[in-house]
Amino acid sequence: MTKHNAQAMAWHNNQFVTLNEVRISPLDRGFLFGDGIYEVIPSYQGKAVGLQLHLQRLCAGLAAIAINNPYSQSQWQQLVASLIEYNQPLATEGAGLGIYLQVSRGADHKRGHAFPTDVAPTVFGYGFAIAPAPTGLLAGAKGVRVHSERDLRWQRCQIKSTALLGNVLHHQAAVDAGCYETILFNQRDELTEGSSCNVFVCKDGVIATPPLDNQILPGITRHILLRLLRQHGMAVQERVISRSEVMAADEVWLTSSSKELVPVVEIDGNVIGTGIVGNSWAQAQQLFARHRFDPFDAV
Repeated sequence: MTKHNAQAMAWHNNQFVTLNEVRISPLDRGFLFGDGIYEVIPSYQGKAVGLQLHLQRLCAGLAAIAINNPYSQSQWQQLVASLIEYNQPLATEGAGLGIYLQVSRGADHKRGHAFPTDVAPTVFGYGFAIAPAPTGLLAGAKGVRVHSERDLRWQRCQIKSTALLGNVLHHQAAVDAGCYETILFNQRDELTEGSSCNVFVCKDGVIATPPLDNQILPGITRHILLRLLRQHGMAVQERVISRSEVMAADEVWLTSSSKELVPVVEIDGNVIGTGIVGNSWAQAQQLFARHRFDPFDAV
């Protein structure tokens, strides 16, 4: 098989095939129930960002929902490396490459809610182009408008499950409102996260983000950013953040693996800070850009 072509290459049933050749049973529990775990790993110039952290979270998610991990750590690393190699031709004009990994519980002979026995997990992975690596330069940087809603997702958001309908509905609300993303608040009007990102606020030089619990996905970019900010002497807090604090913040950022740090300049039509991308965002994104390939271990 020629490695250098313009087709997305996938891993399925222990072999590499083109993405359009992948066939998954309609009785696969990932299809029927969203019974699976996934990861999205960004890479630039053939180098993955936060690889060990992503794989640690993948393995923790599998354990949390009692799916047998089909691969060793070294096998997962080799799979990611191979997917990057096979799909590198997609990263044209300076683009990065995202690697998607998904493990479902597998396909049984019938549909039933209880976990089946003696069913092998289905492993699927593929590569896709993502935006070039962010630089953090203020020149040309654009902030985004976001929508807010009451968080109506399930109560185990710390698990990176493929059952994402709640997130999808919240994200679609942003699309319908002409916004980039929806940020979410619990029933106490406390910030949780976005439909597909974590959220940071900055006020008077202090950077804060909600603490990890069942309401929040332990984001890899969140983890790396907190580590870097603390290492470089910046004031950082992990604490409960009210809606009023978010609206009164000098800056608000969204963080995710494929986008790193995204500055927010408007929420529900209300201007955040000065209404332009702030210096703290630029400082933090530039710091992240300098260290995105450093090895980071779990806390």
